[in-house]
Amino acid sequence: MTAYLVTILILVGIVAILGLALNLQWGLCGMVNFGIAGFFALGAYTAALIALGGAGTLLATLAAAIVCAAACAAVAVISLRLSDEYLAILTLGFGEVIRLVVLNEEWITQGSLGLPGIPRPLWGLVPEHSYEVLFLALLALVVLGLFGALEILLRSPFGRAIRAVREDDVVAATLGKNVTMLRVKAFALGGAIIGVAGAFHAFYLTYIDPSQFSAIITAYTFMAVIAGGRGSNRGLLLGAATIMVLIEGSRFLKDLFNVLDATQLAAIRLIFIGLGLIVFLIYRPQGLLPEYRLKTKSFEQGTPVRKGTT
Repeated sequence: MTAYLVTILILVGIVAILGLALNLQWGLCGMVNFGIAGFFALGAYTAALIALGGAGTLLATLAAAIVCAAACAAVAVISLRLSDEYLAILTLGFGEVIRLVVLNEEWITQGSLGLPGIPRPLWGLVPEHSYEVLFLALLALVVLGLFGALEILLRSPFGRAIRAVREDDVVAATLGKNVTMLRVKAFALGGAIIGVAGAFHAFYLTYIDPSQFSAIITAYTFMAVIAGGRGSNRGLLLGAATIMVLIEGSRFLKDLFNVLDATQLAAIRLIFIGLGLIVFLIYRPQGLLPEYRLKTKSFEQGTPVRKGTT
């Protein structure tokens, strides 16, 4: 049971890193990224190939972050003249291109056979039966470090500027902000964080193949951001934990419906997850911990009115 709990927490940590990236790109800057699974695969394969080449897991993680940041920056530059809807389509297409490349370029990715034997960070430092706890601790430090850095970034002039771009890019440009550079920087920084998540995914499993990077990863990440509260990093951490516990905890439905086969149980599990999300969005559409917004008071006909401003 302890090993299973550690596994769940590791999955929560990886989804939390992905969610922090999406919250920066979409929650704070307003740039939709439907290609998260593709960028996630790019980071995982980059880290795996570098680590298998003997460069070490730290350099592999840095390489994954740099490659994904460059890829996201390129997508952001290409999409400068596109509206939000077309940006979503572009990122979706880019993610599919990455999936097809890793599936078919067998000379480097081994195609559907995948890459086995990926080294793990700090391997050999503790006994093998205790390693996953050490990996969880390392992952938790990375999540907290990224969270702290993004919270500082959020309160910086850059953070306030990208929130202004999200609200109204025309007004931000009128105030002298370089909207183009702000968007490229935010999307690239989010890509670097996705690369880190991909690297930890590869290190944890020690084996990756194209089937691990399906569109469901993108869905989980968006669910975590929406459940936590778009634009709220604190809410994202809580949302990621809630979503992954809901998804993984629903596996125990087999103990309640032991007369059904595996296919029927899988369908019931998805129904319960969907219903839970629908109920949540109806009664808590702003998320568990909504983004903090300054409040001002105005008086209209003697009655105080509260208005939200960014």
